Amino acid sequence: QVQLVESGGGLVQAGGSLRLSCAASGSIFRIPVMGWYRQAPGKQRELVARITIGGSSNYVDSVEGRFTISRDNAKNTVYLQMNSLKPEDTAVYYCNANILRTYYGTATAYWGQGTQVTVSS
Repeated sequence: QVQLVESGGGLVQAGGSLRLSCAASGSIFRIPVMGWYRQAPGKQRELVARITIGGSSNYVDSVEGRFTISRDNAKNTVYLQMNSLKPEDTAVYYCNANILRTYYGTATAYWGQGTQVTVSS
């Protein structure tokens, strides 16, 4: 089995910073892509940032220049450093990983349980 465990959410004032972490564990051969999504109340889940195993990353326009995604391949862990937070960043943040469990297998998407980020004005 594979499990994604997130940590680092919380309450912060506008302009503040938070760092989210997500560690994947279990039967894992390789994780080609890891990312973060978020879902605000009444809105659809959206991609925030994603990063490949080689380190290439992309961001949704609204967080470009404020958020930084990184990963530690040895630890199967992805991070999201969030700076200059705004009230509109308030959401539940979900970790996502496309995981290969064997060399010959196909990648399967796994999700974390979600962590609440609340930014007060």
